[in-house]
Amino acid sequence: MTKPTTDNSTQAKPLLSMQGVSKSFPGVRALSNVNLELFPGEVLALAGENGAGKSTLMKLLSGIYKADTGQITLEGKVLQLDTPADAQAHGIGIIHQELNLIPNLTVAQNLYIGREPSRWGWVDHQRLNDEAQKQLDSLQMPLDARQVAGHLSIAHQQMVEIAKTLIRNPKILIMDEPTAALNESEVELLHKLIRRFMTPEIGVIYISHRMKELQELTNRVAIIRDGVNVGVRTVAETSMDEIITLMVGRSVAVEHHPENVRSDREPLLEVKGLSTSNLLDDVSFDLRKGEILGFAGLMGAGRTEVARALIGADRKTDGEIKLRGRAIQIKNPADAARYRIGYLSEDRKQFGLLLDQDIKLNISLSSLAERFTKLGMVNDQLMADDARELVDTLQIKTPSIQQLAKNLSGGNQQKVVIAKWLLKGCDILIFDEPTRGIDVGAKEGIYQLMNSLTEQGKSIIMISSELPEVLRMSHRIAVMCEGRLTATLGADDVSQEKIMHHATLPSPIAV
Repeated sequence: MTKPTTDNSTQAKPLLSMQGVSKSFPGVRALSNVNLELFPGEVLALAGENGAGKSTLMKLLSGIYKADTGQITLEGKVLQLDTPADAQAHGIGIIHQELNLIPNLTVAQNLYIGREPSRWGWVDHQRLNDEAQKQLDSLQMPLDARQVAGHLSIAHQQMVEIAKTLIRNPKILIMDEPTAALNESEVELLHKLIRRFMTPEIGVIYISHRMKELQELTNRVAIIRDGVNVGVRTVAETSMDEIITLMVGRSVAVEHHPENVRSDREPLLEVKGLSTSNLLDDVSFDLRKGEILGFAGLMGAGRTEVARALIGADRKTDGEIKLRGRAIQIKNPADAARYRIGYLSEDRKQFGLLLDQDIKLNISLSSLAERFTKLGMVNDQLMADDARELVDTLQIKTPSIQQLAKNLSGGNQQKVVIAKWLLKGCDILIFDEPTRGIDVGAKEGIYQLMNSLTEQGKSIIMISSELPEVLRMSHRIAVMCEGRLTATLGADDVSQEKIMHHATLPSPIAV
């Protein structure tokens, strides 16, 4: 696969230079004397674990934060970036890891917010929609400019974020985990967009935890660990193992393939004929004790809809759910929690966390009434003790359990959601995109945790758009297509090609 440019790091003058940049927050030194150079025509990868300081560095460059010390220059001129508008005026555009759309506005309104075309002092909605659709079509994005942004899938919302930045024709483009919510075909579309966007005068800073993307797309990689520089490498001359070791400060084993769960293990959960009015049609499967059952399929195939129907977030129109051989009725997520079924949503900010509350409360929330409340009084000390134990166990990077959830990195926010359901004592855990936006080192920790949970007899449904992850972690793989389950494959007889074959067949296939 051809990269958009060659390595220009030997040029005398960088397009962008950040020298001696430091930034601290209360109780946390996020960056310490960090240096970064971006050359014209280059795609520079910025790598590091969650909490290493990558996003903070990019927020300094995009005017969201102000550096405590250091200097930023663009084409040799010192920049004063006090606001995001300052960064935009200098041609610096950023696509954030977390979505920043206004959900009740249309795609077109989000794309042109603050600069809508007008006629006689009023917004010209027809022109707005036409121009937005023209831009979307030119970017080859399958989006309707008139659709309300909040009604889009997470992946399509991410596409709107990308389009919102690209249509401004930035000189420097910062992409912070742009593919975290995208499937393989959508990732390839994004890479094609970047290749078309690149010119010898433009530079891209690309943050991703997917090592394959770094190999395919970037020229050099700058690595940050714990807020300091640890190295810059030319991608073509460096192994991914070396980059991973620099990121995490240790060697990380990246290969593991589970054995099939024995057929004589009893089903813990049995689902028969599950259907919903919006998509699902006669979905049947079982989940065995101590098993990781992976769900694979293309975007919109119905994987998340299965999870939502199981926990009562979406109403089922037909079907039966049995737990330990007994039929149960789950009308809402509270019922699911009482049956010790925990759901980790792909959108942790909206459905998994109270962002303005601290870690202690977020971890304790699902167990508040049954574990921490007696005679109307909350045992705050017990909450704190349990929260600290889980923070230590899951290695959540935080100065204290009083830290607000919104101040954590994406990976550490995910760990807080996992901690909440571990404290609840769930026997069944549904992980929807469990490592979305999480670095390779933190991924290993979550993989080890999932394997540890199954060794304890817990059962996991894992939904993932990353086929290598599905293949690595799943004992069996259920493949979805157009709202139907088309195959259930064993770990000893499966491949990416076989999964994709069944993911593109709309009718169930006997296996």
